[in-house]
Amino acid sequence: MAEIHGLCKPEFDHVRRIFQERIAQGEELGASLCVDIKGETVIDLWGGHADPAKTRPWEEDTLTVVWSCSKVVCALAAAILIDRGVLDPDEKVSKYWPEFAANGKENITVGHVLSHTSGLPSWEPPITFQEICDTPKSTEKLAQQAPWWTPGQSSGYQLVTHGHLIGELVRRTTGKSLKQFITEEIAEPLGADFRLGLEQKDWSRTADITPPPPMALDRLSPESVARRAFIGAVIEAEESMSLEFRNAEIGASNGFGNARSLCRIGSVISLGGTRDGKTYLSQETIEQMIQERINGQDLVLGKSLRFGLGVGLPAPETISGIPQGRVCFWGGWGGSTIIMDLDRQMTIGYAMNKMASGTLGNANTGAYVEEIYRALDR
Repeated sequence: MAEIHGLCKPEFDHVRRIFQERIAQGEELGASLCVDIKGETVIDLWGGHADPAKTRPWEEDTLTVVWSCSKVVCALAAAILIDRGVLDPDEKVSKYWPEFAANGKENITVGHVLSHTSGLPSWEPPITFQEICDTPKSTEKLAQQAPWWTPGQSSGYQLVTHGHLIGELVRRTTGKSLKQFITEEIAEPLGADFRLGLEQKDWSRTADITPPPPMALDRLSPESVARRAFIGAVIEAEESMSLEFRNAEIGASNGFGNARSLCRIGSVISLGGTRDGKTYLSQETIEQMIQERINGQDLVLGKSLRFGLGVGLPAPETISGIPQGRVCFWGGWGGSTIIMDLDRQMTIGYAMNKMASGTLGNANTGAYVEEIYRALDR
């Protein structure tokens, strides 16, 4: 059986066994799983390997790209500014960013951006990977672009644009880059080993990824929002290991961390806004975050989704095992996941380097989440 390390309370032993089995069977290459309940760590496990050749073990401090779990950290950044009265979810984006009003975007609100209903799921015409990494240039292109549908009418998952839009709002209102704001206002105060982008000093402890199977974009109609969105901003999985990606600020997708850091950041929401005596959010702002803003077929992901302010809300076509109630979550490309359960004051973080297809968890994610909730009910 594969060797795994870390902490697991006896009542969650079945979770530990499943985690160990998935690594032993090769369904995981390397991974970390962390659960916090009421401020206490009940699971903090890691194991497997940090590279496909299996020359480097996954260590306690191994980092990996968490893709769109980064969006939850962006949501927390925006929520902190909402809580301080710096941003207003019902205010027009152009109040903070005047150039954004161009081309019919004058009525798009901060809430539209946070709930993926802005009508800006991607770039059109498509931009290159190099342009994505040039955040000022690609953000300026978004400011000139027209919305693809009436804002607020439907959600269309903002694959890569999400972080650029939120990042510019942060920059316009605080003078700080999104990367700087997340480091200074979230990661450092929480002691969370998370960052946007990656300094070269941390490369040696960062996992190499195994890419997922290629997406079958040919099955999508060329005119569909989904196909246009996916081809509008292509980042290949292998590019997460490039200098360009790691030097960039791509708020939607180039967060690097592990299960423990995702769990620590998410616990701010699960615990009602205060962690270790420091208050980051009021209860009122958290309630705004988890209030449903849109419910229906997402034009990009093709699933029936519910969004609050920057977070997904429970829906049948998402990650298996997430219950209804005061719960919010999101997942990263390939499987990484962060779940914040306010009813149980529980946070789940999961990060790995063997990517599966899809953006909302993988088979391993569902197995862990289901077993964690089963253990709570025993």
